Amino acid sequence: MFDGRSSLSTFCIFAPSKMESNFSESSTDDGRWKDWTPTESCLLPSDNEMPLTPIQLEVLWNRLLSVANEQQTTLIRTAFSTIVRESLDLACGIFDTRGQMIAQSDTGTPGHINPMATGAIHLLNVYPPETLEPGDVLVTNDPWLTAGQVNDFTVLTPVFRSGATGSARAEHSTFQTAESTGKASGTPNAQPLTENRIVAYISNCCHSPDIGGRILSAEAHEVFEEGLQVPITKLFRAGEPNEELFKIIRANVRTPDETVGDLYAQASSNAVGARSLLAMMDEFSLDTIDPLADEIIARSEQAMRDGIRALPNGRYEHETFSDGFEEPLRIKVAVTVEDEDIHIDFDGSSPQSQRGINVVLNYTQGYASFAMKAAISPEVPHNEGAFRPVTITAPEGCILNCKRPAAVASRHLVGHFLPSAIFGALAQVIPERVMAGSADPIWMSIWRAKWPNRLSSEKGTGSRPNVTNSNALSPPRRGAPTLPQAGEYSQALV
Repeated sequence: MFDGRSSLSTFCIFAPSKMESNFSESSTDDGRWKDWTPTESCLLPSDNEMPLTPIQLEVLWNRLLSVANEQQTTLIRTAFSTIVRESLDLACGIFDTRGQMIAQSDTGTPGHINPMATGAIHLLNVYPPETLEPGDVLVTNDPWLTAGQVNDFTVLTPVFRSGATGSARAEHSTFQTAESTGKASGTPNAQPLTENRIVAYISNCCHSPDIGGRILSAEAHEVFEEGLQVPITKLFRAGEPNEELFKIIRANVRTPDETVGDLYAQASSNAVGARSLLAMMDEFSLDTIDPLADEIIARSEQAMRDGIRALPNGRYEHETFSDGFEEPLRIKVAVTVEDEDIHIDFDGSSPQSQRGINVVLNYTQGYASFAMKAAISPEVPHNEGAFRPVTITAPEGCILNCKRPAAVASRHLVGHFLPSAIFGALAQVIPERVMAGSADPIWMSIWRAKWPNRLSSEKGTGSRPNVTNSNALSPPRRGAPTLPQAGEYSQALV
């Protein structure tokens, strides 16, 4: 599970004299702390093109984390399903006007956070800024564009700001994906200053209690059997619900109130995040957050590259095996270190399966990039900058880059092996920084009473160089274990 609380002060040098000058007096004569207020020098200069000081950057970075965490708390407390409320099977994040993730909330799984981060470009390809208006909310559960299974809905909300002053610009990209290289590219274009303009995007991704089709399992042979697919579309238009879409969803799921209720919770959490972000911008006199995003992303990228540069150049390989349906599964990985870049290739892995254990490339990228960051530079804030030095490829048609209409509902049964496979390759060069193989695939119990319910069981980690293995944890996902009482609270078992 990612921790979004990493501090940018790791990459800043603070001068005590400057720190003191940037804050008003914050203690009373008897030594008790009183409320402090930022002085004028603590705020961003009116010309946002001026470089940020370390103090300004750290203050604003922590405020961004606060916004993301408030968004997450709203989602957890308003969700209808136990999978979100109890298991925390979710991700929340803040994006700049170009669709680059700046910050994430404290909790979340790599299978939600990273596909959401790289998947935002797909939503903005379909709905570029000029097609959006205040109150719009975008949604999709397309496995190949976001989190790899139809049960996971990604909801993205543009943040509009009115009455802006100064010379700020809001930018967006004409995004193009390059799935074969695991990267996205685009050329920023200026968006004219208008009365209402997009200054950011707020997004979240979480597991729906039911999406129709088969109960979540590996039994399907095609994705069409696994439930309703919602292409990228508007969940809300100008603040009004897309009633036709909600009718379709209600007619195709076993849990209409819970599934639709979670979608409303997702939209509401984005609205809370947007409100807090705008309040932050007003407080610090920000016309745009893009210069702040650029600084955060650039520092994160540089720190990640510095960590990679400490590794010797070379190609490091490893493979692991597991049970399959037609035949045993093989996951083969080659990690190539070249100066300050790393390329991860899964050529030689098993072909895609006829059952629902296939993994889309977006999900493969999510867990592979997570493993690399955890091993190389775990303290780096998790955002667009942490992704840039690492590229991931897998042959089209293999089990880690399956082609439509492959069944994908239980993609975690294979995707969760990726970190251990990558750690096995890195053990040849940094054995002191990686753990042994863990009980990787998540264990789930799913039963149907009034509606399908899911409990997550935790297993254990592999040993580390100086620490034995840990029980009751669930690497690499590390979601919250679900107590049986959570299911009993929702519905009687007898």
